[in-house]
Parts: sequence; structure tokens; C-alpha cells
Amino acid sequence: MQSGLITMSDLEAEKAAAAEAAVNEVRDGMLIGLGSGSTAAYAVKAVGRRAAQGLRVDCVATSVATEMLAKSVGLTITPFDDVSRVELTIDGADEVDSSLRAIKGGGGALLREKVVAAASERVIIIVDSSKPVAQLGRFKLPIEVLPFASAWVLRALIEIGGNPTRRVRADGTPFRTDQGNFILDAAFQVISDPVHLATRLARVPGIVEHGLFLDEIDSVFIGRAEGVEIIHRPPSGSNNK
Repeated sequence: MQSGLITMSDLEAEKAAAAEAAVNEVRDGMLIGLGSGSTAAYAVKAVGRRAAQGLRVDCVATSVATEMLAKSVGLTITPFDDVSRVELTIDGADEVDSSLRAIKGGGGALLREKVVAAASERVIIIVDSSKPVAQLGRFKLPIEVLPFASAWVLRALIEIGGNPTRRVRADGTPFRTDQGNFILDAAFQVISDPVHLATRLARVPGIVEHGLFLDEIDSVFIGRAEGVEIIHRPPSGSNNK
């Protein structure tokens, strides 16, 4: 490899470092939300290690896969339908901008991730150095849709300019979320006004949720070769979760 190039192993090390830094924010007795995806998995495992050393926490999971991983490392999972408020959620993102707006849902758990984030007093997003962007849109925007409405939503997204594709599994069958819905991945290229786009998507019947996270995130921990960069939302821009 040429010097200066970032390898996959470098990115994995950055994910792990960001996760460890975020998990340091977990305190004894907390109810925490565990995100989904490859980066969040590092956080789940880190919480498991701390729990094995005596940390007492209860957890809610944003996906079936995360719940299985959490249980495998000895964590206690509380059903989210019994929970109205979460103290801290740690999750990953597919890309994030300097205003702490993100695209999430590459793993297909965007609906549960957004619900848990909305219920959380604080949300930390952990990413490697490939995920920060100047403008959202490089990563296709995941949109969860009712199977009944999928053809209509596909047409509506084309009219919006999203160039959508149906997400399928390796065997060619439709990808289904934990709720049994479909995912359409919409390629917008550059999302110049995420708030406007989110408003338009919310008006399309059949869209269950979209992967634009615009005001849920309180902090971003970015793993870099030289260490973990931490960006907090300014107090004046904080939401009222």
C-alpha cells in the first residue's frame, strides 16, 4: 500500500476508538440505547466489557441484530415498548455534516433508530474519518416504505428527484426491515436543503420513515488517525427532546 492511504483496517481502528470514547460517557445505573450497524457494534461490545467489570446498565436495542449481539456480550435488554425515555444513545451514521445532520439507515434500522433517538436525552453518533461530509447526499438516502405503497412511493421519489432503487438481499429477494417494511434507497447526490427534503418526504403517503436525522444528534465522535475528534451541538442549536 502507498503511504498516506487509509485502509479498511485503519477505518475499523477509527470506529473502535470512537466507540470506546463514546462509551466512556456511560455512567452506572443508566438506561442506554444501543444503535445498529458495524460501528455501533464496537460500542455494544465495549459496553459489554465494562458491564463484565461491574458497570450496571440497562439497554434498549434499535434492531433485532443489535439485541442479539448485546445479549451475547452479557447485556440486559429492556423491551422498548416499556420505555418512554432513554438517558443516552450511542449509534453510528452513514454520513454526517458539520451541523450534526446525518444520513442513517444503511443497515435498515432507521425507524427504530429514529424512535430511540427521539426518546433519548442525549444522542452520540460515532463514525470513522470517511463519514464526515460537506453536504449530505453522497450516501443514498434510505427510506422505509409500506410494501403496499412501494410502487407509488417509488414514483413519488422519482418526481422529487431521488433516483430510487429497491433494496434487495443477496438472493434477490426484497430487503425487509424488522417491521416487515421495504427499503428504497434514493440517490439525491447532493441534498442542499435537508429540512425541505424531509418535509417533502413526510408528505408522501406510504413512507414510514426516512434516514435524515436533522436535529436528533447532540454529539459526534469521529475516529481519526491522530485520535478522536468530538463535536458537540452548540447550546443555542440544541433541541427540546
